[in-house]
Amino acid sequence: MASDNEVVVVQGGLPSKVVWQMELVVGIITLILGVILALRPSQSLSVICVFIGILLIIGGIFHFIRALDHEEQHRAWIAIAGLLELVIGVVMIRHLGLTKSIIGLLIGIVWIVQGVVMLLAGIMGGTKGSRGWAIGFGIVSLIAGIVVVTVPEDSVTALATLLGIWFIIMGIFEIIGGAVLRSELKKAGA
Repeated sequence: MASDNEVVVVQGGLPSKVVWQMELVVGIITLILGVILALRPSQSLSVICVFIGILLIIGGIFHFIRALDHEEQHRAWIAIAGLLELVIGVVMIRHLGLTKSIIGLLIGIVWIVQGVVMLLAGIMGGTKGSRGWAIGFGIVSLIAGIVVVTVPEDSVTALATLLGIWFIIMGIFEIIGGAVLRSELKKAGA
C-alpha cells in the first residue's frame, strides 16, 4: 500500500514500477532466448522438437485414459487420436532430423501455396499499386517456399537463426523500453 506522500502511477491496471520491471524481465528473457537460438539453432530446434514430442505423448496418454471412461460417447475415436499422438510423439523424439525436415517441409509448402495465391491475385485483379506488391510478394514467397522444400532441415536451421537474431533485437528494445520507463517514472517522482 502506498503512503500518503507516495505517488503510484498506474498503467493498464498495474503500478508503473511493476510494468517497467516486467518489460525489463521480458526483454532479458527474449534476449537470452535469441542468443541461444542464434548461436545454437540446430540444438535449440532439437529441444523444441523433444518438448513437442513429450507433449504429444502426454496428450496421447490422457486420450487413452479418457477412452477408458464408459460414459464417453466417442471412445474409439479418442483412443485412435491417443494412439496417433503417442506414435507421433515418439517418432518426433526418436528422429529429430526427420522432425525438423517435416517442419521445414510444412513451412515450405505453406509459402509455396501463399506465393501462388498472391501471384494469381496480383495478376488477376486489383489496382496497379496493389497488383505490383501482390505479384512481388507472391514471387518472393514462391521462391522461398521452393528453397525451403528443397532443403527443409537446413532451411529450418537458417530460419531459427534469423528468429534468434529477431529475438535479440526485440529483447534489446524491451530492455531499453523498460529503462526509459523507469527513467520517466523517476523524473515524475513515482
